[in-house]
Amino acid sequence: MPPVLFERELLVPRDPGRASPLVDLERGLATQLEPGDVPIRLAITSTSRECFRCEVGLLSGWDGLPPPSLFRFGHRPVENADSFNCVLLVPTGIGSEIGGHAGDATPVAALLAAACDTLVTHPNVVNASDIIDLPSNALYVEGSIVTRLLMGSVGLQRVRNNRVLVLLGHHEDELFTHAAINSVNAARASYGLAVPAIARLGPEFEMEATYVGSGRAAGKVRGLGKLMAELEDFSSAFDAVAISSQISVPPGYHAEYFESHGEMVNPWGGVEAMLTHAVSTLLNIPSAHAPMLETQEIANADPGIIDPRMAAEGVSLALIQSVLKGLQRSPRIVTEPTAMNHHGVFTAADISCLVIPDGSLGLPVLAALEQGIKVIAVRENRNLMDNNLRELPWQDGQLFAVENYWEAAGVMAALKAGIDPASVRRPILPAPVKETRE
Repeated sequence: MPPVLFERELLVPRDPGRASPLVDLERGLATQLEPGDVPIRLAITSTSRECFRCEVGLLSGWDGLPPPSLFRFGHRPVENADSFNCVLLVPTGIGSEIGGHAGDATPVAALLAAACDTLVTHPNVVNASDIIDLPSNALYVEGSIVTRLLMGSVGLQRVRNNRVLVLLGHHEDELFTHAAINSVNAARASYGLAVPAIARLGPEFEMEATYVGSGRAAGKVRGLGKLMAELEDFSSAFDAVAISSQISVPPGYHAEYFESHGEMVNPWGGVEAMLTHAVSTLLNIPSAHAPMLETQEIANADPGIIDPRMAAEGVSLALIQSVLKGLQRSPRIVTEPTAMNHHGVFTAADISCLVIPDGSLGLPVLAALEQGIKVIAVRENRNLMDNNLRELPWQDGQLFAVENYWEAAGVMAALKAGIDPASVRRPILPAPVKETRE
């Protein structure tokens, strides 16, 4: 069977007495997956005392070298306090109020970048079709690599310039292929992007967007083997890969999406994340995907004045420029343990805090829990996930629930200054006094 990417919903039992939910997840998934199915992405959509309800992105039929385990964990021995560094996540496809559309969390990234020395974030936060405004101290990192960074299994090495291989999906209308190629050449001419080649994929590579039980955006990818074979043909000629291809959606979805005024979950992002998780996991390279419009009718349609969060999608034809610019300096992925100890490699030991939408739960949050990394959960960034993060076994002072990203920046400033964030609030309660036993 040729390799395929798809999603399954699974209930994973919990052991309330266990301090490590990661162990519950790894053991629970291992007993439920079919032989040959490899998890490459995981979202916990709701939590009860008895179980985690999970939606799992699976790679099936893969006969190449097995990818690293999603649950490979390396405990950080120390926290590096020489700098204050933040990971900003807005998970793709969960309908976040901020960051759920076209790069509309970029101002949040700029705000939080100003409050730290290095900001690690991922394409869903800053990609806005042909617009991207990445803070100068930010690292643009594919989502699965952010997870592995927090899990302590990879490090990041800053680069000056990546060679970005571009893969273009098959399209019946050459207008869209030409628009993508012209975008690549514009990047080469205007900001010096290094592109060793543009490779065109055959029609057997297909991406289909769907929604799953929780309402999250997900999908299915067929023809992954052909894509991986194309990458193998270029061997060591590239450092990162940009992919642009059509994503099938039911008729009328584009109009419905723009007419929803931000209420409809972006249908394209979920399956894009599934693809890039697979590519980056299998090859340990930065990757990102941009959708191709399906027809000139869609391209020429006038959506009117649309929700500002969607506007970047409404004014772009190729939708790929943010991917190219982001990948230009996306950090190299370091997996060799000795190299991860190099002073120039950014690892889990360098992470001071993780900022997430409240209620969103997956491996990054559970890794932060295990690593002792402080987590700031933002209530205002509402989303589809139904998890009470306060029920996890946090250390005292590890989880901060705030109303908005202004408050998140304030908590970060307090942590960076080395003070208890509660000390700047009132009332301030006396420290508890505990009598010693006789």
